[in-house]
Order: sequence, then C-alpha cells, then structure tokens
Amino acid sequence: MMLIEQTTVPTEALPVEEFSAHLQLGTGFADDGEQAPLLEALLRAAMAAVEGRIGKVLLTRDFVWTVTAWREADRQALPVAPVVDVTRLTVIDRADNATDADVGTYRLEPDTHRPHVRATGSALPTIGIGGTAEIAFQAGFGATWDAIPADLAQAVFLLAAHYYEHRAAAGEGEKAMPFGVNMLLERWRTVRILGGGIC
Repeated sequence: MMLIEQTTVPTEALPVEEFSAHLQLGTGFADDGEQAPLLEALLRAAMAAVEGRIGKVLLTRDFVWTVTAWREADRQALPVAPVVDVTRLTVIDRADNATDADVGTYRLEPDTHRPHVRATGSALPTIGIGGTAEIAFQAGFGATWDAIPADLAQAVFLLAAHYYEHRAAAGEGEKAMPFGVNMLLERWRTVRILGGGIC
C-alpha cells in the first residue's frame, strides 16, 4: 500500500502573518519580511506532524492510494480523512494495463476517521494476481486556513511556535510533542486496530 500526495499546499493558503503575530514578532522594521520563509517552513513542518499524528488532512490536496488487494470485497478504507471526493478508481494488471472503473460502480462513504470507497454492487473491481488498484481522491477540511477546525489550527500554531523556539536544537532529534498540542489532538486521533491496519 502506498499513499502519494499529488498536490501541495500553496504558500498563499498558509497564515504566515497570523503566525508572526502569534509569535509576537516585531513589525515596522526594514527586515519585516526576512523571516517569512522560515515561518512558512515551520508551519509546513507543524502541519505535517499534526496530520501524521491524527491521520487527517488539514488543507485540501489530491492523493493517490495504491493497494494490491482489497481489505474487504465490497469496500476499501482510505488512509486519511476527511475525504471529499473520489475522482478515479483504476485497476492495473501485472502487464501495466490500466482500466478505469465505471463511476457508477463505486461511491464514497464519508466518515470522520475512516472514509471508505464502497461498491454500489456486490464487490469492487477484481485486482488480479500481481496487479494493483489506484484510488485517486481529494481530502482536507478546506482550501483556506479558516476551514480547519479551530483546535487543529491552534495545535499547528503551538507546534510551529515550539519549533521556532527550539530551532537551534532541531538536529538533536526531539520527538515528543508538547503536552498542550497532544491534548488538542487527542480527540482527532484515529485508533488503529487489526495489527496497525486501517479497518
């Protein structure tokens, strides 16, 4: 199984100015914009850490999820949430011949933690021996920062601020998230079962 992010978060979607205000950085100086690339990088790093911890996509992007077999004949859980649209389901045989499934044969089953692609009939398209299936989908709370739930947006700011304050020690490999960030993320975390798989 492999998840590939097809698009990235555009710079204009990141609240760099709001984050600067959160840090209480000075304004009105000739070098006001010099820290913008650093603040953007910290926001991206914090977003990635938060998304990885909770299995949720904050700002909308396109993904492709590749599997070698369906977990269940009539449905397949997707690895992240919230999923807003499934744009393509393609079966690829061992000779790399690709066949797009008819859009009427499957549908998105939304869920806060475990959205699924579900067959409208008895089963999803068959994946042959040595073959794979690709599910292309769009996931995220929205395209703009204000679409993100307030507690998750606050968690990103707190974690990015933590990175900013400890940037000189970034190479030391600190792994633990600050307690306040963990508390904000707790209700959003997905409980993994079946040996770490997604059910």
